[in-house]
Amino acid sequence: MAQRVVTELTDDIVGSTIPDGAGETVSFALDRVEYEIDLSDKNAAKLRKALRAYVDAGRRVAGPGRRFRTAAQSGARANGDAKAIRAWAVENGIELAARGRIPTGVVEQYQAAN
Repeated sequence: MAQRVVTELTDDIVGSTIPDGAGETVSFALDRVEYEIDLSDKNAAKLRKALRAYVDAGRRVAGPGRRFRTAAQSGARANGDAKAIRAWAVENGIELAARGRIPTGVVEQYQAAN
């Protein structure tokens, strides 16, 4: 039996599917926590426009090789490892990729249940 896995990018703001070749995952940090959000090209431009004044007035402090932990990583480390969270998600019928970042919402559900 063959298995085919399809990865679909969804705009995290509006919930719509982003066509192949469009959209992007945008990274940003606030209060020493790094976030990622999947956005359509239109919403990625809106985010950048909204942050432009702050980026222009701020100063860059993270250089090459220096990264903050994502919110999902912080939650996973504070409340068990990613393997345990993935196992819990499968047991509870939550669809989750076998690899890659664990969505913050899933980490929060895991934390609430444990």
